[in-house]
Amino acid sequence: MLQSLHVKNLALMEETEVEFGRGLNILTGETGAGKSLLIGSVNLALGGKFEKEMLRRGAESALVELVFASEDERVRQKLLALELEPEEDGTVIISRKMQTGKSIYRLNGETVTAKQVKELAELLIDIHGQHEHQSLLHKKKHMEILDAYCGEAYLQAAEAVENAYRECRELTKALEEEAMDEDTMAREQSLAEFELQEIEQAQLQPGEDEELERRYRLMINGKKITENLAESYQYTGSDFEAGAGSALSRALRALRNVAGLDGRLGELEDQLAEIDSLLADYNRDLADYMSDCEFDDETFQEVEDRLNQVNHLKEKYGRSIENVLAYAKERQELLLKISDYDVYMRQLEEKLEAAKARLDTACAVLSDIRRKNASVLTKKLKTALEHLNFAAVKFEIAVNRASAITAKGYDDVEFLISTNPGEGLKPLGQVASGGELSRVMLAIKTVLAGRDSIDTLIFDEIDAGISGRTAWRVSEQLDMVAHAHQVLCITHLPQIAAMADRHFVIEKSSSADNTITDIRVLEEEESLGELARLLGSDTATEAALSNAREMRTQAVTHKKIKN
Repeated sequence: MLQSLHVKNLALMEETEVEFGRGLNILTGETGAGKSLLIGSVNLALGGKFEKEMLRRGAESALVELVFASEDERVRQKLLALELEPEEDGTVIISRKMQTGKSIYRLNGETVTAKQVKELAELLIDIHGQHEHQSLLHKKKHMEILDAYCGEAYLQAAEAVENAYRECRELTKALEEEAMDEDTMAREQSLAEFELQEIEQAQLQPGEDEELERRYRLMINGKKITENLAESYQYTGSDFEAGAGSALSRALRALRNVAGLDGRLGELEDQLAEIDSLLADYNRDLADYMSDCEFDDETFQEVEDRLNQVNHLKEKYGRSIENVLAYAKERQELLLKISDYDVYMRQLEEKLEAAKARLDTACAVLSDIRRKNASVLTKKLKTALEHLNFAAVKFEIAVNRASAITAKGYDDVEFLISTNPGEGLKPLGQVASGGELSRVMLAIKTVLAGRDSIDTLIFDEIDAGISGRTAWRVSEQLDMVAHAHQVLCITHLPQIAAMADRHFVIEKSSSADNTITDIRVLEEEESLGELARLLGSDTATEAALSNAREMRTQAVTHKKIKN
């Protein structure tokens, strides 16, 4: 549930915070007051496009913050997948700070990307914009709606179709790429044999290049190394009178002459003896290292030639010896393939035929699920449309075989409707007006509400193009949806506003140099005054208020009956 919305320095909003409740939250206001700005701010927080013109005049940055309360385990798992620790009470705070050319998104205080926010938002909120019903003009949307209704069974079947389709694509591509005539095959075989022979003759060993480079560097710098090592050996050894080893030996002998006179001198003798031993060990290790540095021109040439050979192969076949050896294995496999090319291609063709059979079976299973659910959904949508004042409506979800198979299967899904008696069923996009499309979308949202685990639904002027009794039916459907979900609805119709569990008004106020849009919750009497305005009264006369009370009473009565 969306608990609160905080907006600062966005368009005409200086700073406002509103707390929403469960059930049906209705938002009304004068034309131009900024009703759509509210939905726009929610969209911005969830990754919508921000332009510098949206900043309030004189402000350097804008802020939108949404606070959700969610007990959905999927939300918790998504937060963990994003390496964010979920709050114990299920609170999710999404914020976006916007500046010209830069935005900062945060989830529960941690900086995240817009993509991560969108992924989480899909589990928290569903926004039905003013023109979303236009998507019903496209058959692609019809399949999405049917698939959303099909539930878990669909998800498993759809995954099987997608996997089989991907396998068929990969095998088809492999057959196209592997197809070779005799001349091509001969060239490929000759090249592979040459490359494989070149690699095998080198007898490469993993890690050999690193050891060769170490030895080569040592030899290149051999003179400098040996000169400095010899000097170090001289000054730390016992052969040179001024060397540390000689001096240390004399010091040790002097100490031993008096060590027996005092016990503490014995401890000092032991310390000096240990130093003498460590220095002797150092001299021996240094001598060994110096012997390793001794090489002749022939050895140097061998190392250099071998290193050149290894680097040449790495340049041709890979950046490392491991990559070169892996390439050699690929060449071996190609030669094996060419040696029995007809058998190999026949096996690929057999695999493709088997994959096509699996794809066809998976498509059939998916199609059967769609057809069964289409029958049920058709009846439910027809009932919902009748409740929305489509008196003589006929409705059908047609599931036919498409001309080609895709990753979605081989079905072509289309909504067919007839809104007038005596007329046959026709594609939805050819028959329905804008207002009718809006009601069809509401019917779909109503039917899917029971299966939709998203807690918060936002409707932005879903009442476009309707009035009178139809408006009452729309308000009743919204109330029905609000029993299972939190609903936020922007409307200009009093019939819908009267059904509110919480009624908010969006107002614009102006001074000599400032214009501000704000939003606040209305008490019951204030709500009646707003209903009177929506009914067309410029002033809250007793007659207008009486009409508003009657409308509110009718809505409350409906709510009691439904509950």
